[in-house]
Amino acid sequence: MKLSQVITILNFLALIFASQAIAANINPHTTEAIKHAESAQTHGKSGHTKVLLEHAQESLIHAKEAEKELTETQKEYIAESIKHLDEAIAHAKQDHADVATKHVTEALRHMHEATGK
Repeated sequence: MKLSQVITILNFLALIFASQAIAANINPHTTEAIKHAESAQTHGKSGHTKVLLEHAQESLIHAKEAEKELTETQKEYIAESIKHLDEAIAHAKQDHADVATKHVTEALRHMHEATGK
């Protein structure tokens, strides 16, 4: 095998292991909160208020659980995301998909800040 092929394979393997290590450092509730918030955002942009509401509520549950296990700095970001999820839920219940989506987008921004991404 050529040296360049070996180096390429080693770099690829290092990337895979590094990604897994980074993913392992993210709280599982934070990961779930982000996943559901992203789904809420997608459905909100499509005007699916009911589905946005369901995902925002699920995201809120996970965000509150994550908040219990994070560092102080991360908790601050998650606390902000919780405020926006609460607002998103309130607006979704009033069938205001556009406003709810904006709050979900803000909640996502804070969640990503909490994870350093």
